[in-house]
Amino acid sequence: MPETAIRLDNLTRHFRTVRAVNNLSLDVPAGTILGFLGPNGAGKTTTIHLLLGLLEPTRGSARVLGFDSRTQGGEIRERTGALLEHTGLYEHLTAEENLEFYGRIWRLSPTERRKRAEELLTNMGLWDRRADRVGSWSRGMKQKLALARAILHNPPLVFLDEPTAGLDVLAAQAVRDELAALAGSGITIFLTTHNMTEAERLCGQVAVIRNGTLIALGHPDELRGSSAARVEVVGSGFDQQLLGILRARPDVTAAEMLNDRLSIETSADADVAPLVDLMVNAGVRVEEIRRGKASLEEVFLTLMEEGEDSE
Repeated sequence: MPETAIRLDNLTRHFRTVRAVNNLSLDVPAGTILGFLGPNGAGKTTTIHLLLGLLEPTRGSARVLGFDSRTQGGEIRERTGALLEHTGLYEHLTAEENLEFYGRIWRLSPTERRKRAEELLTNMGLWDRRADRVGSWSRGMKQKLALARAILHNPPLVFLDEPTAGLDVLAAQAVRDELAALAGSGITIFLTTHNMTEAERLCGQVAVIRNGTLIALGHPDELRGSSAARVEVVGSGFDQQLLGILRARPDVTAAEMLNDRLSIETSADADVAPLVDLMVNAGVRVEEIRRGKASLEEVFLTLMEEGEDSE
């Protein structure tokens, strides 16, 4: 497997007057979980279809596992797994029968089909229900089986489009555990998700797109570190006048007051000491100060707001 699992070079796709993907350039190192983030309609699913060779780019190129997506889509699909909008499961078949069917498609030997089915169903907590028809299962169980289907043939690269959408907390966590285990085994995962906490915990690299254009790329910590920092002050004596003074400062991007807490967002490199001195001189009794970086969700929302302002 090449060191770079996916390479995009000015990848662009138009649908008549709509530019779904716009000059997208990106490298995804092998063995990485890439979180591909963006609002609905940003071009995430279109990008996956381009990478799988299911759509032809208007211009630019994509290489997946060393293959050109424009001319070698078949080779790409033979060597990757995918869980997209639909699970791809046959609900009138049992779990074992589903994996047996797909194992035959992937030309696995009978011994390998049985071994992989038992391994995957056991790892995902589905072995005891292997003889049940899938149509009787919960959505979470179906999603875990669909993930098993996508990785049945041990592909080095897997595309996952919102794999935990609509799942309850326990089912979503079970799927995330499986994704973490896959990454630990060296599989590259191209993951779209609206769950920022999920992306923050799982992804070694995050790409954010808006209107088909890449607007941010890096490790979640890098993106969080380049954004605002948060200071939470616990105490008493906060008032609207102090809030107005803080909001007027160039190093403060936001300030909100809630009972005995004052939440302040500052620029990433701001010195907090002058802010504390200001509050103490204003008569605030400071009991506790908590510092932290903005969450990935807050960084994402800020990027979306900046994009709206620039349009």
